[in-house]
Formats: sequence, C-alpha cells, structure tokens
Amino acid sequence: MAVHNSREEGDRVGTLPGVVPFSLEYSTRLSWELGSRSVQDEEATLLGTWTHEGRKWRVSLFAVTSETALIRVRTPVGRERFYGAIRSELDSALQELESTPLWHRLE
Repeated sequence: MAVHNSREEGDRVGTLPGVVPFSLEYSTRLSWELGSRSVQDEEATLLGTWTHEGRKWRVSLFAVTSETALIRVRTPVGRERFYGAIRSELDSALQELESTPLWHRLE
C-alpha cells in the first residue's frame, strides 16, 4: 500500500533554525556524519562563514556540486547541524545573509 503525504505551507522538511536570517523552499536535514564528511571533501567550496552578533550562532555555506549546496549551522553550545539545499536557492539566500545587520562575515 502506497502512502501519500501532503504537506501544508508551513510544514517543511529540514527547516532551518529561526535565528538564521533566510529560509529555503527546499532543504533537507542531513546527518552530522554525512554533513561533516561532505564539507571536508576536496570538491566542497566554502562560500563564507557568518556569526550572529550577540547570540554566538555560526552559519557556513558550501558549494558541493554545481547544483547542490550545504549549510552548516553551529549552535551557541557547539553542536553542528547540516542541511542540503538547491544551489540556486542558496545564492539568493546569500544576499539576504549579507544584508542582515546582526550577522557578520568571518571568512
């Protein structure tokens, strides 16, 4: 028996934490092991790392392939969460991140 799952507008798989100043239409939460291996891969290119001014969160964006991107979110206590995203969607999110005054680029 096949199961059909319909999602409502606000119900997204891989929703980024609320402190992150952008949202993505399509993102997937990755396991820590897969995410950490992916960013260590020689093919992954760091697009930048930003830190939140008062809350000690960090967001790093990586280009993994021409169509795939990866987001690493580091919480104030040091836990890392990884999300896969569509590269074209991340490019527009990058502009939002750059223009948000509470987030500052480190790299």
